[in-house]
Order: sequence, then C-alpha cells, then structure tokens
Amino acid sequence: MSVKIRLARGGAKKKPFYQVVVADERCARDGRFIENLGQYDPKQNPPLVTLQEERTLNWLNKGAQPTDTVRQLLRKQGVWAKFKQPEGA
Repeated sequence: MSVKIRLARGGAKKKPFYQVVVADERCARDGRFIENLGQYDPKQNPPLVTLQEERTLNWLNKGAQPTDTVRQLLRKQGVWAKFKQPEGA
C-alpha cells in the first residue's frame, strides 16, 4: 500500500477549497482518507494554507509521498525544509 499526501476538493462549482489529506493512492480523489492534515483555499487573497506541521512531518518520516502540488505548498510553509534537513543540524 502506497500512501500519498494529496488534495481532496470540496466546495461548490467554481468555488473550490481543498483539504490536505493522507490517503491510499488507490482511493478516489475525494474518497476515503486516513487523516486530514489541513486546508488550502486558493480563492482568498493571499491563498490560505493551514497545516498541522507536526502530523505532516510524522507522515513524511513514515514514507508518505506528497503530490507535486502538495510539495509546493509544503515548501511555501517551510515544512519541506524541516523534513529535508539532516538530523542534529
């Protein structure tokens, strides 16, 4: 089972918002997920991103793979740098 950190779409037509979720890659985009890690709302100015940083790092350390879009969000929030920095540094 491969676990991904990805976006699940919510909201009305032409008014999207997204949840950052951990899910089995075989599940549908808006289907079953393991854990909700935060939200992403691209319609606000500036776009709103809220993440549970500790839980996100926990899942990354367990081997969960973020999608390209989620990886960009993690970089903007500084979570990706904390994940990539070596232990003890």
